[in-house]
Amino acid sequence: MKQQDRFQEEKQACVEALLNRYWIDKAADLELFRAIRQHYLELKEWFLETCGFSLILTRQFAKLEKVPGEAQPWMGFPSFMHPRDYALFTYCLWYLEDKGENEQFLLTDLVEAVRQHLLGLGVTMDWNLYDHRLSMARALRQLKALSALVAVDGDEMEWAQSREEHNVLYESSLYARYVLRRFPRDLREYSTPEALGEGMYPDTPEGKLKARKHRIFRRLLQEPVVYDAEWSEEERYYVLTQRHFIVEQLARLAGLEGQRYREGLLFFYPEASGEMELFPTARAISDIALALAGEVRRRAAAGRSLPTDGEGRLHLTRLEFEGLLLKLRAKYGSYWSQQYRRATTAELAAELLQHLKEWGLGGELDSATVFLAPALARWNGEYDDEEE
Repeated sequence: MKQQDRFQEEKQACVEALLNRYWIDKAADLELFRAIRQHYLELKEWFLETCGFSLILTRQFAKLEKVPGEAQPWMGFPSFMHPRDYALFTYCLWYLEDKGENEQFLLTDLVEAVRQHLLGLGVTMDWNLYDHRLSMARALRQLKALSALVAVDGDEMEWAQSREEHNVLYESSLYARYVLRRFPRDLREYSTPEALGEGMYPDTPEGKLKARKHRIFRRLLQEPVVYDAEWSEEERYYVLTQRHFIVEQLARLAGLEGQRYREGLLFFYPEASGEMELFPTARAISDIALALAGEVRRRAAAGRSLPTDGEGRLHLTRLEFEGLLLKLRAKYGSYWSQQYRRATTAELAAELLQHLKEWGLGGELDSATVFLAPALARWNGEYDDEEE
């Protein structure tokens, strides 16, 4: 392999890792860390110019400070069950700010400090309440998953079950100071959650163009699919007129292949990667989604197409959608897991719709109508021995 090709593969691997990991730790992945350090200047400039992302490189780790082009529900922590979890996660980071690297402390000290601080803000946390303890336990587990916190002895879930009998000894980490993204302005200057994703752009035509460009590249890099109908008029104009530039940029360093379809400019990874989860996933519900796509394509080929709207979405009543799933289960149920063979049609429909929604492949228009998005038509699922 030519050195130039090797460098290109290295840079694409760096971009994939930076986009999908919280950070690249030198001790855990020395080879990748060295590659990022070697290509740091080019990667830093590309992320900054293309997306407005900052690339941080220290002696111990590398981190890309990512910002969503448009916040999506699935971008949160999957383990969090309540908004309180996020609040406690943030106040744990507040507590860790005063801790030195590898400094040890007890869970009871942390929760009391957080409780007292919140009392001063007029918010009451009662650790006698099981739900409050569970929220704190989930926040602490996420901090451990991010390597911002190390449990030396004990487990926070045991404390949540019985706070009188259990405690945990923690050790702070250098990562705690880098979990939260750095903001260009004081947080008190932001009036809406959407404003948190905005950068500092001058109020000039050039500044507005750069802000638009960053929003577009952020969405294309971080969302499974973005249709033309989802862009603003100005963004759609940029995507249409700068198509070749966008495709070239995302191919060169991100390794994405782009193609223009009627519904929009769509991108995909030509090969599976361990850095990210791609559709179809390894979950059985993805197989059902592919089978659904195949059934819809066969219906269209037989002249029984479903009605579409101006965005190219197929409309089905919930009854029609559940009827399709019943047919699929009768035809392919022997291939399905016991969970989906035994699920009610309503349960199966709800889980499949949620899966399609997460991947931009479908959703609900209202309580009685569902839709299948255009990108689902790019798939066709069949089981290998169907013809036999």
